[in-house]
Amino acid sequence: MEHYAYVRVSTKEQNIDRQKIALEVYQIPEQNIYCDYQSGKNFERPEYQKMIKKLKPGDLVVIKSIDRLGRNYNEILTQWQYITKQLKADILVLDMEILDTRQKAGNLTGTLIADLVLQIFAYVAQTERELISQRQAEGIAAAKRKGRKFGRPQLEIPDQFEMICQRCYAGKISTRKAAKILGMSHSTFYRKYKKCFKL
Repeated sequence: MEHYAYVRVSTKEQNIDRQKIALEVYQIPEQNIYCDYQSGKNFERPEYQKMIKKLKPGDLVVIKSIDRLGRNYNEILTQWQYITKQLKADILVLDMEILDTRQKAGNLTGTLIADLVLQIFAYVAQTERELISQRQAEGIAAAKRKGRKFGRPQLEIPDQFEMICQRCYAGKISTRKAAKILGMSHSTFYRKYKKCFKL
């Protein structure tokens, strides 16, 4: 039976020492510690995938906290089930000892308890995401009722705009020159110029 550890930080500037120190008590060989320097939004991470390919029945994966595994609890549930049910390896989360799938005393297994806790986490996280979206929608609707405008403020069209567009259309000046005269970016001028002449 092998012990593995998974460590993740969002960027290379962040320090992994705190996570590695927490793992020392398990005396995990350096070659069995896998570290990714990227976001936890999904599981397409090179080191995580390498570790998964090494796992065999009875192996143990140790992580400092559940958010090091990932940020999306539904995806964490999927990976958790894959590791514990299909690969038949165990997982231990150091910051929350109840998330330990190893066999416990009595008839209840650690896997059963950990699965239940994770499912509750997934439900709470999903509910919180939906509540945040609902609050945002309600906030926007209330602000609109009060006359608040959203999005970029409408750019005022310079007084000379039509005259400059006519010169442009006649080939007397380039669109870049026209934009410079009007103090507009070329892309903004060209978009409005095309609209004006239905080009």
